Amino acid sequence: MIKESKETLHFNMHAAIIVNDQENPEVYPPHWHDAAEFTVALKKGCRYRVGDRIYELEAGDILLVWPQQIHGTIRAPKGSALFIQFPAAIIESNLDMVSSARFLYERHHIATADAPEIAKFIHKKIDEIKDIYVSNGRFAETKCKICVSEILLKIGEYVMAEKKDLSELEESAGAGWKYIHMACNYIVENVENELTQTEVAQFVGLSTFYFSKLFKQCMQMTFPAYLSRLRVKRATRYLLNKDLSITDCAFRAGFQSTTTFNKVFREIMGYSPSDFRKLYR
Repeated sequence: MIKESKETLHFNMHAAIIVNDQENPEVYPPHWHDAAEFTVALKKGCRYRVGDRIYELEAGDILLVWPQQIHGTIRAPKGSALFIQFPAAIIESNLDMVSSARFLYERHHIATADAPEIAKFIHKKIDEIKDIYVSNGRFAETKCKICVSEILLKIGEYVMAEKKDLSELEESAGAGWKYIHMACNYIVENVENELTQTEVAQFVGLSTFYFSKLFKQCMQMTFPAYLSRLRVKRATRYLLNKDLSITDCAFRAGFQSTTTFNKVFREIMGYSPSDFRKLYR
């Protein structure tokens, strides 16, 4: 039985970022939204669920909920947490972030006991965003987005530093990353069209065989797997429009059959497209 719901966030047209530490509900049912949500625990005792995992936060801990991830509040006493929500576009506008998103989106908890420097940095930046948000001064939106970008950069460097095996692969790939960045950009721009590995390889000027090997080495997944993830992400946006059938959503996102779409969507998101649509409020 589907109990989660889709939360629709309405961003302030000037700030484009939501900051909240006063009206946080003590309990909130599982839901999801297109925005990212970063929470800093101000007191001990906050409990949250992200996916199938439960996180109990100590004061100063950071909880990271990335776009389209199901999450909920189990317990958050009044005044015990400060959080920001910001559009996924801030992440998706940077290709290096997009190419590393698979690793970033697996990280949900930064404990101040394990990583005090980064936890303190994120807390400080969220406080800074709050001050900018409240002041609503000139260029407030840009200042807030710069702070968010600084947070994302810090998290990205922290997460990728833990991937020592991946760092070694990056070093061995060397200049190959230039081709993979070009390829990722091309894939994102053409994800809804019929797209083959051979076409992308030709675009970046490599043989299909070498491109396939290099792509897997750099991205830690095959080209078809990466393409499927992008198409599923695109499909979730179309599923917001209830005037579109599941078949329409599948083909608009670039899938060639509903059978493949349903199978891949469930594997990546954990729900069928129709069940995922039922999460919407």
